[in-house]
Amino acid sequence: MIRIVELTDNNLTIDLLDQLLNLLKQLSTSVEEASVTNAIKSDHSCILVAMEGDVLVGTTTMGFLYCVTGVRVHIEDVVVDATYRGKGIASCLITQAIDRAKMIKAKSIDLTSRPEREAANRLYGKLGFVKRETNVYRYTNQSQ
Repeated sequence: MIRIVELTDNNLTIDLLDQLLNLLKQLSTSVEEASVTNAIKSDHSCILVAMEGDVLVGTTTMGFLYCVTGVRVHIEDVVVDATYRGKGIASCLITQAIDRAKMIKAKSIDLTSRPEREAANRLYGKLGFVKRETNVYRYTNQSQ
């Protein structure tokens, strides 16, 4: 049985942090422990994890920003362990993030996905996300 849990300072253990870091490495090689712990401690993010017993099998981050035009939510870092994919876990994580965004009256919920992540892109469409025609700009701090 999969259960979705929010990671907080109160329930974060060294074991859970290690499991989360190992899982995130399936998504990105640039994962750093400090970034993960800062996200867990932040008042502007919600780290959701999918647990099967004591095993962390999936995660997503819901970041939110209180803008003058309304609350904006962005879903990031959706990843399910390779051995657990295709079982609806990502759908459960994203649905939980959507429910939480609705509770804080988010005006919009955005996410991005690389085009080569075909299964993920199909899932996002099934969950009601619509691909937007937009210019996305990114400034990268070269000094880091």
